[in-house]
Amino acid sequence: MKTGYSPLNSAAIMPSAIFLWRFKVLLFLIWTFSCCKIGWNSVMRMSADLRDLFFYEAFLYYNPLLLVTMMVWLWGVNLWVFSQSSVNYAKIFDLDHNHLTHREIWKCATWMTIIVPSSMTAYLFLYSHGEVSLAASQPVILYAIVMMALIFPFDIFYLPSRYYLLRTLWRIMLPLQVATIAWFEADSVCGSHSIAIPLVLVLPYTFRLFQCLRQYKDTKEKSSLLNALKYSTAIPVIFLSALKYHVFPDMWTNVYRPLWLISSVINSLYSFYWDVNCDWDLSVFSRIFKFKNPHFCSNILYGRRWVYYWAIGSNLILRCTWTYKLSAHLRHNYLTVFTITALEMLRRFQWIFFRVENEWNKMTLKPSLQVSMGEIPTEEDRLLGSNNHNV
Repeated sequence: MKTGYSPLNSAAIMPSAIFLWRFKVLLFLIWTFSCCKIGWNSVMRMSADLRDLFFYEAFLYYNPLLLVTMMVWLWGVNLWVFSQSSVNYAKIFDLDHNHLTHREIWKCATWMTIIVPSSMTAYLFLYSHGEVSLAASQPVILYAIVMMALIFPFDIFYLPSRYYLLRTLWRIMLPLQVATIAWFEADSVCGSHSIAIPLVLVLPYTFRLFQCLRQYKDTKEKSSLLNALKYSTAIPVIFLSALKYHVFPDMWTNVYRPLWLISSVINSLYSFYWDVNCDWDLSVFSRIFKFKNPHFCSNILYGRRWVYYWAIGSNLILRCTWTYKLSAHLRHNYLTVFTITALEMLRRFQWIFFRVENEWNKMTLKPSLQVSMGEIPTEEDRLLGSNNHNV
């Protein structure tokens, strides 16, 4: 007897979603172990005197994309947290209904996590086995693949989002801030003593400075000028640090280093104040320590006071440590520079939660709050009411 087709039989044959997820995790763990094993064996093949140079070159080539991969993962976490809350991030960013969700962001991050370390492992393996020219081609191929993936003109792999990203990068000149700085940091090109380092470091702050000035020209808002002042405070830190290699040691010790320290403190504290008071709108901590305005805390993403203590304290510390990244005379250990950069990304990851929610509060809570506050009689209204009653 011939058995007819049944959807239930087909469903029974298909593997479950949990099984597929576990299988993917197993493949990922096998791949991770293989990359670590091959990379470690490749490093151990080299002599100790060449190992440091070997690590430095590998770091130089892959540092930008490793940081970008980390940034994409963190951005997915941001979107996931917003999707679990009442904060409508799509409305705040003016995104259409086709914008990438946190799952799609994580899918991109997963592919980047696979491709970038795979290229790095191939580089380590080929370099340690004497295939220097083939090893040098690996980062070139990797960056070519990334560029092709971004500019690919066909409607696959999130075409609208890719082109939106390219327009955004062009507007804020991000490639100059990430890849170019890493390239200029090579001692073979120009060491930390070179004038090229401060010139490249100052570019992002100069761009944001002029953007704020342009915004003031268009809107006449004084806050744009104050924001421009914040970015301008980073410029003395960068150039005073670079003067160490271009002045006499006594001049650096007695004059320029104290000025560098003062400018670093001003930049760190002003940036910290701007984060907490302006970007997060915490009104000089009063809402943190006293919660005078319960309307703003009832809908908060986090719901616990210790989160605010952590956010304020860690933001202050990381604002101060960023001085290391801005100062050319401190940038000798590339692993420390990488760590400081990763910590700055974590600070911005944390900053986004409070900044976006503050914007959401302005859009939803403040109008109703202003109405409710307007219904509360002021002292002058009570006096007038009392006089009218006496009359």
